[in-house]
Amino acid sequence: MRIPPYYRRPSWQRFFAGMAIGGAISWCMFLYINCVWQEKNAKLIRKQQQEIMDYKDDIKIWQEEYKAANKRNLEKITVQNINIKIANWEKYKLDEFSVFQTEDSVRDDIKMMLAKDIETVAKNKDLIKKIIENKPVKINEKRYKLKVKEMIIYTTLTIQLEISFYE
Repeated sequence: MRIPPYYRRPSWQRFFAGMAIGGAISWCMFLYINCVWQEKNAKLIRKQQQEIMDYKDDIKIWQEEYKAANKRNLEKITVQNINIKIANWEKYKLDEFSVFQTEDSVRDDIKMMLAKDIETVAKNKDLIKKIIENKPVKINEKRYKLKVKEMIIYTTLTIQLEISFYE
């Protein structure tokens, strides 16, 4: 069997030439569309990479801020001030200067609690009470004892005392 000589007929030649030209044109269109899509995707990838870098920089900034905030909070968690108040000094007709001196001496006795963290101070609150209550106070040639009425432990250690005659 023999293949018919279609290559000699002009209609078949036009058909094959059209197929070749159509194939070439479609290949060019495919390459063009593919390149456009690749360029578009490459731009998208570069944009996303830049956003990722920006987010990483933001994360670094936030982490540094977080560390600084933690450092500031650690400073807040320590006892920074001690307030001493004697509640019933008017009952014993004491002058304000003597009361101030007594409060100051008590503050000096427990000033070791300054700059300690709150947990340590809370564990040692019985020791603080004993330091205050076991020391007699001499005001105007009379001896008094102090009793802890209320103790608030926070960044400021607040102690409210009651005064009474020493027995």
